[in-house]
Amino acid sequence: MLGVARPPRGSSFKPLLGLDRAGAALILDLLAEDPGRVVSLIDHTLLRPEATEADIAQLCREARQYHFASVCINPTHVRFAAQQLQNSGVNVCAVVGFPLGATTTQEKLTETEHAIAAGATEIDMVINIGALKGRDYDFVAEQIAAVVAEAHAGGALCKVIIETALLTDEEKVLACQFAVPAGADFVKTSTGFSRGGATVEDVALMRRTVGPAIGVKASGGVRTLADVRHMIAAGATRIGTSSGVAIAHEAGIQP
Repeated sequence: MLGVARPPRGSSFKPLLGLDRAGAALILDLLAEDPGRVVSLIDHTLLRPEATEADIAQLCREARQYHFASVCINPTHVRFAAQQLQNSGVNVCAVVGFPLGATTTQEKLTETEHAIAAGATEIDMVINIGALKGRDYDFVAEQIAAVVAEAHAGGALCKVIIETALLTDEEKVLACQFAVPAGADFVKTSTGFSRGGATVEDVALMRRTVGPAIGVKASGGVRTLADVRHMIAAGATRIGTSSGVAIAHEAGIQP
């Protein structure tokens, strides 16, 4: 399995990609036994346009201290973050086509290639939302498949952001159905830059659609340990949040 982050010291818990109901129950049981395991599910996120190199350095220090799954950042910061996180076991996740998704396939491929060359080991790619809503399904499916293939060729995971707040339930299902045969490693709810973030209902719908084969990332508005548990119960296997440190503290973890 590509790009899986190191679990907390002394833990046998490993984050999963796919998940079924029994798997969700197991993760919840493990978190109840040791809430500190939550950190290995978190993509520690800083995507604000005003983020400075000093902000990214702090993000990486926190990721090393708490052993988060990854840092999720804009492509301009990838090389610096990869240097900061060398030999830490924390992955570098770069967003592509972010936050609107309204770029060409070639632009997304180039962005993916450059991010991986700079040190990214995970790619979070926004689909072309307008094309999906316009029913240009061949284009959407082909673009997802192309970016997934580019990411995998570089040894990186690929998460497909569908921006649930802008989609009908039918469109959410279609986007997930395009991601599975493309070989995506995860489907992801949201960029955090639209009108809404992750909901339990959307995570559950996405999990039902993709089945146990691939991961579901809940991102946007996940701020507490209780939020994390609700998302896992619905089927999430990765959490994107800028509140990772607060969640870790709530779980009783100190660096």
